[in-house]
Order: sequence, then structure tokens, then C-alpha cells
Amino acid sequence: MSALDLLLAAAVAFLAGGINSIAGGGSLILFPTLVALGMGTVAANVTNSVSQWPGYLGGIAGFRAEYAGQRGRLIRFGIVAGLGGIVGSVLLLTTPSEAFDLVVPVLVLLASLLLAVQPLLTRRLTQDDGAARRDPRWVYVALFLATVYGGYFGGALGVILVGVLGIALHRLKLANALKSALSAVTATVTVVIFGLFGPVDWLVVAVAAPASLVGGFLGARIATRIPARPLRYLIVGFGVAVSIYLFARA
Repeated sequence: MSALDLLLAAAVAFLAGGINSIAGGGSLILFPTLVALGMGTVAANVTNSVSQWPGYLGGIAGFRAEYAGQRGRLIRFGIVAGLGGIVGSVLLLTTPSEAFDLVVPVLVLLASLLLAVQPLLTRRLTQDDGAARRDPRWVYVALFLATVYGGYFGGALGVILVGVLGIALHRLKLANALKSALSAVTATVTVVIFGLFGPVDWLVVAVAAPASLVGGFLGARIATRIPARPLRYLIVGFGVAVSIYLFARA
């Protein structure tokens, strides 16, 4: 890649890190950017996953106050997220790249639609920020399936996690904070597996990962201060356009 291409990748990674903390869906702009810069879809996907990993760590730092008293829950949910990430990553690397090329337009469209309906789901959830609540058993199954998807593709994983955790815990602030932590666990697994066995473009990672870290931290800090609706509409529209483009070239 040229220096200009790398600068563009870093700028988009910065935006993606912030978007993941604010609304979710950062992969929907970084992944197609890497494809547009000439990378194959599988290489773009694994490079995107590795590049965005620091952004999730930045999100954790920004949400650290929300994790008070959540150690046991974080451990339980984190184990499930790690197992799901392993399964999804292995599926990506062991299935033919042609299969990923066929399914990725569907995944991008699905992720975009999930992001679009997130406000409808949010309005149906009740706020209960004070009382402790026992985790329902189904949430572990839902988290496992969500993080398998996250390990395989990952676009809008945060949206899925907020929906699942919001329904299970009835605490949206906590769900949003846990989303960043569980996304980080899933991303850590994919970094290890993709780093060892995947076609990662490390030059892109070298410039995109630090940008994603800064973006994730800043996004978490301002998540409650800016309206997420315009950003969500922009990402959804972009994601749908990308899925149409990928359908056309499949």
C-alpha cells in the first residue's frame, strides 16, 4: 500500500474505534475501506479484526467506572466470549474463502439492519440501574452464538451484544459497558488466532491499531454527550450500500 493508503486506513480506523464505543458498527466502515484499497475479503476481515483490537481496550478504559462490582459477571461472560471467538475464528480460517465471499454481503446487510433497529430494541428495555439481577441461563447461549459470529466476521457485534445484555440485565448503561469488555475478549482471541494463522497485513495494523485505540477511548468518553442517531443513520446507509456492492461483485 502507498503512504496515502496507509494514512486513509489509519483515519478510518480512528473513526471505527470511536464508532464502536458510541454506537457500534465500526467494522462496517473499516472492512470495506480495506477491500477498496485492494485487499481480498478474508485478508481485509482478519486485518480489520486485528486493527480494531486496541480500540476495544480504549473502550474498556473509558467505561471503567461502570465495571465496579461486576468482576464475577465479567469472568463468566468473558469465558463464553472467548470460546465463541475461538469457534468463529477457526471457522473463518478453515472454510473456503469463496464461502466467505458469498456470505459476507449477507453478514454486512444483517449487521446494518441490526444497527438500524437498535433504537426500537432500546425503547423496549426497562431501566433498572440499582437492583442486582440473576443472569438468565439463555444469555450464555446467546452470548456464545453472538461471539461465534464476532470471531467469524464481527461487523456490528457490539450492537448484538448490547441487545442481548440489555434484555438479560435490564440495565442499558451496564450492557453498553459490558459490550466493550466482551468485544475485547472476542477480539483478543481473534488477534491471537489470526496473527498466527491468518493473512494479516501487519503494515496496515501498525498504523490502524494505534488510531483505533485513541478513537475507542475518545468514543467511550463522549458516548453519552453526542446524539448517536445521525451517526447510526450514516453507518446503516453506508453498510447497506457496501452490501449491495459486495452482492454485485460476488
